[in-house]
Amino acid sequence: MLEKFLPYRLSVLSNRISRAIAARYATAFDLTIPEWRIIAVLGRTPGLTAKDIAQATEMDKVAVSRAVQRLIRSNRVAARADAEDARRQLLSLTRDGENVHARIAPIALESERKLLSALDGRERAQLDALLDRLLAAAKRL
Repeated sequence: MLEKFLPYRLSVLSNRISRAIAARYATAFDLTIPEWRIIAVLGRTPGLTAKDIAQATEMDKVAVSRAVQRLIRSNRVAARADAEDARRQLLSLTRDGENVHARIAPIALESERKLLSALDGRERAQLDALLDRLLAAAKRL
């Protein structure tokens, strides 16, 4: 039964959480979910390529490429040619992008806190451990 199929359940949960958080920042910051994910990744690790971001987030390369282009046009991300390989563009947040990151990160963290409040401390630790194990197992599929 589909409702009990783990990949389906995880996808539904992830989409529901992402949409709930996005609803809080989409209008105020004019961002899509892929754009926010890119800002979040570059806020933690500047100087990545679009390919690096796609790998880190498990997002589709085309979706990442489109979102990066929108972020560049909105002056939230800057691209510069890699000194070692001019075909590669290294991405980083602009001052505007850093400002957006600083303002949205607390919203995302508060949403996470509310979601995880459904679990006690022991359950949260178990969930973390189980997710780590499932991610490792998924890499071996």
